[in-house]
Amino acid sequence: MRHSESHRTQHVGWLRAAVLGADDGIVSTASLVLGVAAAEATRGSVLTAGLAGLVAGAMSMAAGEYVSVSSQADVERADLARERAELAADGEHEHDELANIYVARGLTPTLAHEVATQLMAHDALAAHARDELGITEVSTARPVQAALSSAAAFAAGAALPLGVFALVPPTAALAAVASASLLALAALGATGAWVGGAPAVRAAARVTLWGALAMAATAGVGALFGAAA
Repeated sequence: MRHSESHRTQHVGWLRAAVLGADDGIVSTASLVLGVAAAEATRGSVLTAGLAGLVAGAMSMAAGEYVSVSSQADVERADLARERAELAADGEHEHDELANIYVARGLTPTLAHEVATQLMAHDALAAHARDELGITEVSTARPVQAALSSAAAFAAGAALPLGVFALVPPTAALAAVASASLLALAALGATGAWVGGAPAVRAAARVTLWGALAMAATAGVGALFGAAA
């Protein structure tokens, strides 16, 4: 019976985009809501500003991830094209190159050459992509997936402070937004750390601290300029 294993590295790509997107959505939108509200804007103005921030932030996250991951994909394609040409031009040298990689990893020269021969007979480009270039199915750049997941995560995170502000009575709205956002950030940090196998408490504290600082700074700016207006 074949034993199936699941490793946390398989989740790195989407986890990174989802955590960053949701974190940014909560922090930026909660800070925006608190800052505009501290400037004594009307409830409608705060909601409009928050909704605009949600849309702008989601699009910005999508565009940023798409451009960044597309650049990575371009580099991968260029490396694969070069490797394909080298295999066609001098397969023997590429075989020796692959065998030397296996020797450096601990195989005997004889076994390394045998492994290289069999892997190249099966799929030479895939063998070099994986063992020479470090390009695997798990790490392959996926620009559209990264863009969509980042935008969705940002929107989901931003919806929390907006929803709290819209539903809670005005007298308690600001405290509710800050509290709910900080709790959500702590949960997000802990969940991301748990999935990635990192210490949950440290991650939760780190995310919550920076979120609190961002909200406090933005609220202070809003109160300062609101009073001066």
